[in-house]
This record gives sequence, structure tokens and C-alpha cells, in this order.
Amino acid sequence: MAMTFDAGPEFTKEFKRLAKKYRSLSDDLEEFKRLLLIQPLGNSKHFNVIIKHEDVSILKARLFCRYLKGSSLRIVYAWYQKKGNVEFIEIYFKGDKVNEDRRRIDDYVKGL
Repeated sequence: MAMTFDAGPEFTKEFKRLAKKYRSLSDDLEEFKRLLLIQPLGNSKHFNVIIKHEDVSILKARLFCRYLKGSSLRIVYAWYQKKGNVEFIEIYFKGDKVNEDRRRIDDYVKGL
């Protein structure tokens, strides 16, 4: 089964805004996707399961950005194990925002 990647409208808007600022972001996201193909729940302490639901896990991870020369970006995504699907929920710069948008995550889970 091939893994698919989707993104919500809020994620897409945030990604476009950040990609203008950080030129390597599109390539960095592709690299992140390659990692998820191998280990969807992450491979280190830089991945944190926020919510474990019946057939979906919501995770927050550090996203390494070559432009920033570090992992100051965070990405929140849902991993649907049975479907083999990843849906990106939020991306943000750690310097602009300390934590993920819990209300957005809660709304996402309610919509499952």
C-alpha cells in the first residue's frame, strides 16, 4: 500500500507563507515525507505523539530547515495507520509561536 500525503487548508496557507521566507522549505518537506515513508511515527525524541485515537495518531515533530540551519520549525500531522495516509495539520516557526494550536487539533479530532 502506497502512503499518501494530504494537507488541510490552514496548513497550506501557513506553508506558502513560510516558504516565501525560507526558500528551502519545499525541499525540506519532501525530505520529511521520505522519512515518514520509512517511519511514520518518527525516529527519535524529535517526534511526539500528542493524541492517540482509535486508528489515527496526531504527532508533532521538528522539521529541519536547511535555510534556518536548524530545527526551529514544527509540524503537526495525523497518521492514519490503516489507510496509510498522512495529513498535515499545522506548520509554524518556533520563534513566532511557542506551542501548537490545540484548538485546531481538537477540532480536527472532533471531525474524525
